[in-house]
Amino acid sequence: MKKIEAIIRPEKLEAVRQALIEVDSPGLMITEIEGYGKQKGLCQQWRGRKYKVELLAKVKIEIVVKDQDVERISKAISEAAKTGKIGDGKIFVYPVENVLRIRTGEKGEVAL
Repeated sequence: MKKIEAIIRPEKLEAVRQALIEVDSPGLMITEIEGYGKQKGLCQQWRGRKYKVELLAKVKIEIVVKDQDVERISKAISEAAKTGKIGDGKIFVYPVENVLRIRTGEKGEVAL
């Protein structure tokens, strides 16, 4: 099993969610986060004054999937989240040792 963690632009959340529904994703968790990557924030102007926004709003999506589903789900996220501009985000894949469904006590892939 693997955990897919995707950091995306907030405005792309609905497109990514729809793409995950289309590829039959088992479920997802969403967290609103702030951070920056290579761009180190951005400069904006308001009422004639420039100011720097160092932490940008992002959305983190977390999904635990079977090993054979990682490529399909990662591709769906990537295609739906891509704008071609800096700040599109990243996808991380981590190994998951075990899953336990609290309600039934099921373990492993059947608990997904």
